[in-house]
Amino acid sequence: MRFWAFALWGLGLVGLAYGAPFISLDGQAKYSDTSSFRAFDYANANAKKGGVLKAHALGSFDSLNPFALQGQSAAGLELIYDTLMVQSMDEPYAQYALVASDVVVSPSYDSVIFTIDSRARFSDGVAISAQDVGFSFDMMLQNPLYKQYYADITGYEILDSRKIRFKFATKDNRELPLILGQLSILPRHYYMQDGQNSYGKSPLQIPLGSGAYTLARYEVGKLVEYKRDKNYWARDLPSRKGQFNFDIVRYEYYRDDTAAMQAFLGHKYDYRLESAAKVWARAYKQSKDPTFRKLEIPHSLPSGMQGFFMNLRKEPFDNPLVRRALLLAFNFEWSNENLFFSQYQRTTSFFNHSIFASTPALSKTQQELLRACKVDSSSMDRLYKPYIVPSAPSLQAERENLKLARDLLEQAGYVVQNNQAYKNGIPLRFSLLLDNPAFERLAIRYGRNLKLLGITMEIQKLDSSQYTNRVKSFDYDMIVGIIPQSLSPGNEQRYFFGSVSADTQGSRNYSGVKSALVDCLIDRLINARSRDELVLTTRTLDRVLLDMDMVVPHYFLPSFRLAIWDNIAMPKVQPLYDMSPMLWWAR
Repeated sequence: MRFWAFALWGLGLVGLAYGAPFISLDGQAKYSDTSSFRAFDYANANAKKGGVLKAHALGSFDSLNPFALQGQSAAGLELIYDTLMVQSMDEPYAQYALVASDVVVSPSYDSVIFTIDSRARFSDGVAISAQDVGFSFDMMLQNPLYKQYYADITGYEILDSRKIRFKFATKDNRELPLILGQLSILPRHYYMQDGQNSYGKSPLQIPLGSGAYTLARYEVGKLVEYKRDKNYWARDLPSRKGQFNFDIVRYEYYRDDTAAMQAFLGHKYDYRLESAAKVWARAYKQSKDPTFRKLEIPHSLPSGMQGFFMNLRKEPFDNPLVRRALLLAFNFEWSNENLFFSQYQRTTSFFNHSIFASTPALSKTQQELLRACKVDSSSMDRLYKPYIVPSAPSLQAERENLKLARDLLEQAGYVVQNNQAYKNGIPLRFSLLLDNPAFERLAIRYGRNLKLLGITMEIQKLDSSQYTNRVKSFDYDMIVGIIPQSLSPGNEQRYFFGSVSADTQGSRNYSGVKSALVDCLIDRLINARSRDELVLTTRTLDRVLLDMDMVVPHYFLPSFRLAIWDNIAMPKVQPLYDMSPMLWWAR
């Protein structure tokens, strides 16, 4: 997420001598008037406290550190930690005071000062200091993904016990104060004892934070339980009022989603966000005691990209002709009608369901931007042409797509013998890793079309731990990947598509994109000085990424499918851009 204007009581910029309790993209913030800001509109300030929220997770976990690269962290650990600022969920571009009571951005945008709220405490009662913020930043840098994310932050200076200044390598990256606002705060005194730092040494070390909950108990592979801190220092802050209402939040683990679904029908847990169309259409009718609600709640979130991601680090995916053939073989329309009860819409962009999605043809300004990024002539020739994700609204269209795919494979040097495509004696075959059985039917149907082309796709099913480790180390041919997008794209695009992240284990550069053109566009996007420039640059980046044919796009749903038992109450007003069980309460 990126931001470029920093508000001070409605002013566009924050001067060094002043502080503001919010940061906003356009200098405006819905809750900027502190005299009337009591709680977010989507939070029920009078929600009663108490009760238990039962949630679920799949697979297992082997770590209590959500910030470490290695391991599978337990569900819900974010409940333990507070961040410097907190994002509003009913406006796209604003953060409000939490651990930091105010923010000062220098007029030249080369630094930011956070002042720590004098009331801020860790759950053991120790006051949060600027030293804790600096320590937290240092510990995050142990993870190469965070190190990359914070690459434009050169360091920090402790001004006093409650003030810390972060310095920037560039004056052009206006999102950096907001990136730092997302920093989770770790307790230095807890990890630094007798001159020794224990942070990250043991994956199951009990964590300490300053959030609304503490870790009450856990059993690896079975459950993790959090207890509400009744002395939570921020419980009456406007940015926290009406939230974190349950005394206990418990996650129970299930081996797979089939087992989890049966547990829900038996009210072993209270809610589930449903991702499978077939389950949503049929499975909930199995309950003998249907005292739960099925809700479809519209949202305005970008859907990003979900699809079959190809690993371009490997053959045959390094060949663009093969990649295009794989796109042509996918029949979304048939799958949507026959497998998904026509519930979905097709994904056609890496920034799907947002104003940042590319248009079919490039504008003159976009062409100039590409030239400034030194696009090569062959790429420019392709980019001039409108890009359309292949579709098959009829069986005749599917046959035509498969014929085009065969022609491309022939151009790539493949010959089909005995229903198997070969090139230089090597068969065209690969494996698709899955950890979610909900995608198996889709993959089987896709595999049938691939087989008509002489391509063999093996479906390899793994448990969540094995799958996570394989994906983090890029040890796969093809996966079902999801790249989420925010309401304001920024630094995270390097993590998704930047050349440096292609070899950074654990990144979401699933396909291994290494492109000077993409890197240039990402830099331009990050340094955009206006909303219009950001939109234009992001659309151009999207067009270039689509041209690479690295992913077979799936589909999206412009609403949340929520099944929730009647013992749980929800606010009448739902946030536009998110859904959080921490806004709910027990009836």
